[in-house]
Amino acid sequence: MNTMSRNLMRDSVRNMERDELTSQKILYNHLVMNIDLTTQPTPSLDAVFAAMADPTRRAILSRLTQGEASVNEIASPFEMSQPAVSKHLKVLERAGLVTRAVDKQRRPARLNAEPMREAVAWLEEFRTFWTGSFDQLDGLLDQLKNNVED
Repeated sequence: MNTMSRNLMRDSVRNMERDELTSQKILYNHLVMNIDLTTQPTPSLDAVFAAMADPTRRAILSRLTQGEASVNEIASPFEMSQPAVSKHLKVLERAGLVTRAVDKQRRPARLNAEPMREAVAWLEEFRTFWTGSFDQLDGLLDQLKNNVED
């Protein structure tokens, strides 16, 4: 096989890999953006965790802790289109984590942290478990340390 053939073959494989990755990204984006949270009558714990499962949405929530922002302002640090950011905002709205108001020609987004209270309360239940587990581990480590010193 000559050099030209090898280069063509290598480029072909790279293009196939890139196309496969692009296809996977599109499928992932399609699945993520079509999470159906509309069936919940009120924001639920599941909806909050589903909305917060995406790192982009978590970053948007972090940005909104600084105050309300337009889609353009939210989109600026991300390498994504404004429509993609709007879709993320819709998921956050459906979960009750973001509210949108109409202010003349813009619709600024505001953080609504109240639904997170239920999520934090649920997670707090596990603090006792983890604290107990760490206390047991500390006891075991002390015991092993004492056995080594003897």
